Amino acid sequence: MKKFSWKNKKILLVCRETYCKPLWFLAESLKEDNDVAAFFIMSSECSFNKCYYNEHTYYQFKKLDGIKIYDVKDICDEFIDRMDKWRSRYGIKRGVKKAVGGAAPLTSDKGPYDMEYLEMIERDFCHFKGLNLQLMASQENTRHYHFRYYWSLTSYEENCLWLELNYKKIISIFEEWKPDIILDMDNAELQRTVLAEVAHRYGTCAMTIEYSKYGYYKYPSFQNSYGIDPYIRKMYEDNLAKTDEELAEAIAYIEKYRSESSIMNKEFSGSVTNKYERDSLIWIARVMRGKWNYFWDQDITAKNLARKKKSRMLYAPSLPYLRHYLQTELNKRMLFGKNRYFEPPVEGEDYVYMPLHLIPESSVFVKASYYVDELNLIEQVSKSLPIGVKLYVKEHQAMLGERDLSFYERAAQLHNVRVVQVNYYKDPKPWILKAKGVVTITGTAAYEAALLGKLSVVFGEVPFSMIHRIPRVPAFSQLPGALRNFMVPVPQEELTWMTHSAAASIETVKQAGEPVKIFELMDGAEEIFVGRRERTKEFDDELDVLVDFFEKGYERFRLIQG
Repeated sequence: MKKFSWKNKKILLVCRETYCKPLWFLAESLKEDNDVAAFFIMSSECSFNKCYYNEHTYYQFKKLDGIKIYDVKDICDEFIDRMDKWRSRYGIKRGVKKAVGGAAPLTSDKGPYDMEYLEMIERDFCHFKGLNLQLMASQENTRHYHFRYYWSLTSYEENCLWLELNYKKIISIFEEWKPDIILDMDNAELQRTVLAEVAHRYGTCAMTIEYSKYGYYKYPSFQNSYGIDPYIRKMYEDNLAKTDEELAEAIAYIEKYRSESSIMNKEFSGSVTNKYERDSLIWIARVMRGKWNYFWDQDITAKNLARKKKSRMLYAPSLPYLRHYLQTELNKRMLFGKNRYFEPPVEGEDYVYMPLHLIPESSVFVKASYYVDELNLIEQVSKSLPIGVKLYVKEHQAMLGERDLSFYERAAQLHNVRVVQVNYYKDPKPWILKAKGVVTITGTAAYEAALLGKLSVVFGEVPFSMIHRIPRVPAFSQLPGALRNFMVPVPQEELTWMTHSAAASIETVKQAGEPVKIFELMDGAEEIFVGRRERTKEFDDELDVLVDFFEKGYERFRLIQG
């Protein structure tokens, strides 16, 4: 593995579960010439005793000499203590939001949080998002919006206190340790939104990975992948001004893409996103046995059960998770076969294609926080469609079985909506080519449509929405006009410009980023940690790409800062 060129820097690595495993190898290299710290942001990961869940993440990092470890265990304990004292004062039991018996009525100035501090934070630190929007980054604070019932609905008091404690924790890290560079590989969880805001205030380079949708390419975001980084917009505009000859390689890629029988990104090969067949009951039984052993190790062998009972917001209980996962697997198996919820497409029918998202997922909860209610979006698109056109709603394979089945029933009640069979086609290409256009929140389907010469609309501000004829719809009142555009044949000159625009987007991605194989790196690191494989040159070569990615990103940040 190549060494970083950085010397005498203070580098903070943001760590959460499997995404931190490749960072362990970077930490091992970086600490030779720099001061390195790892910040573990997941409540359970750093609070639990050693078990399979955190053995090769949190406790793996603790084996590294010369690495400073930060975590949120202290604020988890403070959160539990302050919530318990507050509940005791008003006679409120855990999990109950209102006072009972003769307890004093709750008033706005009696919460366990410091409202003056939160108001100061929102005034002085919140550049990208307000505090309520920042809460959307974590599934533990957003149970109202998703189907994972092993998480609890959180109260106003819990959310405000958790915001306060996380800001105090992260600001203290900046003031005490003063990081020069912050490296991350994901954008989910509240702490990452807080880090982005605090880093912006301090002028510190906080860098995470943004997915480009072009092959394995990722490029750095300096605002936690929220919206479009200004430097990317500027690079795209510069590339858009180039000639077709200057963009010839990207244009050739698009032409080849259109001739391919399958357009599914190879990054998802072998993943649940590319799965179209049902699993056997025997396989499901084996999986559930593995889940049972996993949680037995976590709760009983490692003795974490008592901690889990202290806060369901911070530590999801195991039995509801097992029940949820079993129900998901059985529902998924049913939905892959003939069922009453999904129907096949009608040959020759005019339709607009709307693929759904994995919920909760950072591509929606972080990037498009206003649009997480997909049933509401289906309703808005349904009423905005031209008469004679259907809306084909297709579930995301990774979400299959997890969403409440009543969702599909309610969507199908709309007169012009069909909830279509997920595995009718084994690739997204036919759905897109046969559609009049594509509607998605922030999904890859809009990017795929642009490369195929089809129109689309998105609700969130994502980098590929810069491509010509992928408008972002900021208000539902604009939907009818945007959807009517799908019904008009696109002139050849428009299609040519779409191709040029898409090529400019690809060129921007190649200039800004590197082909980082995140999932291969995470899987390879786990295999090395458990002793199932040796560290190979091929693995180190992939780490070298990650090194190049971060070094290139830091140089970009320095240019931006001037």
